[in-house]
Amino acid sequence: MFKASVNDFHFDIQQDDGHMMINGEPLQWDLSRIRDGYFHIIYKSKSYTAEVVKTDTHTKTFTWKINGKLYTVHLKDKYDLLLEKMGMTNHASSKVNTVKAPMPGMIISLNIKEGDEVKPGDPLLILEAMKMENILKSPGEGKVKSVKVKKGDSVEKNQVLIEF
Repeated sequence: MFKASVNDFHFDIQQDDGHMMINGEPLQWDLSRIRDGYFHIIYKSKSYTAEVVKTDTHTKTFTWKINGKLYTVHLKDKYDLLLEKMGMTNHASSKVNTVKAPMPGMIISLNIKEGDEVKPGDPLLILEAMKMENILKSPGEGKVKSVKVKKGDSVEKNQVLIEF
């Protein structure tokens, strides 16, 4: 079972013996693959051209262009639903909006600036604390919104250094 949301509409999706059900109703469509990422669909006597524009398997987010209009589909599988039911949402914990100082120290190097794109593990800055250099790395993917410190600044524990 999956739950899908598309532009504020929510659907339950089930698949049994190769048959797909949407909100408990059988999905009656004719789907033909044209080539990788491109499809032709006939649904309720109407023709649709569909293209997969973007796929993010980590967040289970897919962007489709159907007859020229973009749709973003967010999927949750049975494990996502179970974690959500237990109050342990996985995606919320992986989304980080700030980087804070893990300890008091001094900024000795900045490797990023406002507007930079970063990936998980990219070095952001070097914080010197107790005569040791600590490289603070990006916890996730994103765009640097603002850098709250500069080289030579002294910082306190939990002070916001970077916003995404």
